[in-house]
Amino acid sequence: MTANPRRTPPPSKAAPTLPLQGKLILVSRARSQASALSSGLRELGAEVLEIPFIEIRPPRSYNPLDNSLQRIRECDWLILTSVNGVDALWQRVQKLGITPAHFRHLKIAAIGPATKKAIEQHGLLVDVVPEQYVAESVVRSLLSKVRGQRVLLVRARVARDVMPRELRKAGAKVDVVEAYETVVPKSSQQKLAKILKKGSRIPDVITFTSSSTARNFSLLFQSIRNRRPRSRPFANTRFASIGPVTSATLRELGFRANIEARDYTIPGLIAAIVAASRH
Repeated sequence: MTANPRRTPPPSKAAPTLPLQGKLILVSRARSQASALSSGLRELGAEVLEIPFIEIRPPRSYNPLDNSLQRIRECDWLILTSVNGVDALWQRVQKLGITPAHFRHLKIAAIGPATKKAIEQHGLLVDVVPEQYVAESVVRSLLSKVRGQRVLLVRARVARDVMPRELRKAGAKVDVVEAYETVVPKSSQQKLAKILKKGSRIPDVITFTSSSTARNFSLLFQSIRNRRPRSRPFANTRFASIGPVTSATLRELGFRANIEARDYTIPGLIAAIVAASRH
């Protein structure tokens, strides 16, 4: 009886290549917020380097915010423009012993889905989320609704004035209070300088999730550039922006916005980076 000839095993299937395989992407969000963006990029094969360009800090004084919260029953609308604003607001709500019942009469506007979700986690309903997650779209959503109404706008210390200006033109009484401020992290200058040294790998993509990240990157880069790092270190790096406002800030600062999210969210930014990587 002859032995069966040895069969050649079928060729093994190569593991599918992930869309961001081999890409080094610098995530510039505040450390407390970087996880969703970083993990989403890693799942798609990217190597992620986290260097925060902003740090979230309490405002210089909570008095304006506290005073507004203690008079919240006098307001008709509450507008929140970021998850940071929601978190800061709620910390003061708990500190002052204010209950969610104090907010039941309010109509609430959130600048985007992440802010809406953060608000709803505290048991409040959101009445307005604009089609586009920028200040101009919030204004368009509210123009016909706020005449003669008192609006409380909770935001960062440094922010664009388009929203309060246009709502006041529409006849609203707008109170603007600072819930937090963003600053340049001291440790990030050293980290950015390290990747600019000769022989270091330069990121393929740098993400920008707000105008603040763009401005602070410019400050960090200029301070390092004065020490004569390699010339044009980001010539082959793509700058990825979360939306048109951030893109405009990059261009104002002399940088380019190679990638811009169509949906102004973290998933939208990831999708834009993936799409750009195919070209």
